Amino acid sequence: MDLALLRTFVTVHRAGSFTRAAALLGLSQPAVTGQIRTLERQLGRPLFLRQARGVTPTTIGDELAHRAAPHLDALVEIAETGLDEEAGVRTLHLAGLPEFTSLRALPALTPLISRGLALRASFGNSEETLEGLAAGHHDLAITTARPRGGLLTATPLCDEEHVLVASPRWAARLGPGLLRKGHVVLEQLPVVEVHESLPLVSRYWSAVFDSRPAAAGAVIAPDLRAVLEAAASGAGLAVLPRYLCEDALQRGRVVALLDPPVPPLRTYFLVVRTGTLALPHIARAHEWLLRAAVDW
Repeated sequence: MDLALLRTFVTVHRAGSFTRAAALLGLSQPAVTGQIRTLERQLGRPLFLRQARGVTPTTIGDELAHRAAPHLDALVEIAETGLDEEAGVRTLHLAGLPEFTSLRALPALTPLISRGLALRASFGNSEETLEGLAAGHHDLAITTARPRGGLLTATPLCDEEHVLVASPRWAARLGPGLLRKGHVVLEQLPVVEVHESLPLVSRYWSAVFDSRPAAAGAVIAPDLRAVLEAAASGAGLAVLPRYLCEDALQRGRVVALLDPPVPPLRTYFLVVRTGTLALPHIARAHEWLLRAAVDW
């Protein structure tokens, strides 16, 4: 069987679209369509069901992808190893949320650099990161969403507590007993968030108050580190993961407004393409992060 046809097939399977696969492969869409039809004729089975938006693999298509993809990934690894053989370097393409990847994952992996690992980091939200991983752009992803299906394999990495914080000035103005007073009092404060939809504040309100916040965002910044700095400067309240704001809490730059009996948690996952943990450099980084997460 032609490896080029298999490579095109796996790319279409991961991308879920002939158009996206063609862009990833640097081919025209008719060329990709023709290669898939050739492979289907060789196998005597349809591999994809054509839909209005993209394609869905048939049962035989899924089976072929799960059997072939790890071996194709291994061949790519062999090629990369050959390119880096003189330096003895293996490159890991890591993707994840910018704050967690920057402050936790990359520092945890840096000891592997002296053992012959090179790191290339990409940042994005969970949806973008999983799409890139499935398309073969990344080797290992850290997300807050567990992927569906058998193409990607997810392992829980750690749970992170979310904390409602504001500057000491705002905390003094609101006074004690906020949990008893409820969310109405808290909604007197401006909100600092990463998106207009207030994803972190909404999740916190739902878990603690069983309601949705009535406030609108006063400051929107798509990076939690910027959210922390704005909140510490007195811009308003924010919901932040404890790992990110713990130092600011200890220094008194921000104050935890509530201490709920069951604090809201968010789970982070380590995600790989199924079968790629057979590759030593991916398996080593995967294991290293799991061990580091024990202390997180």
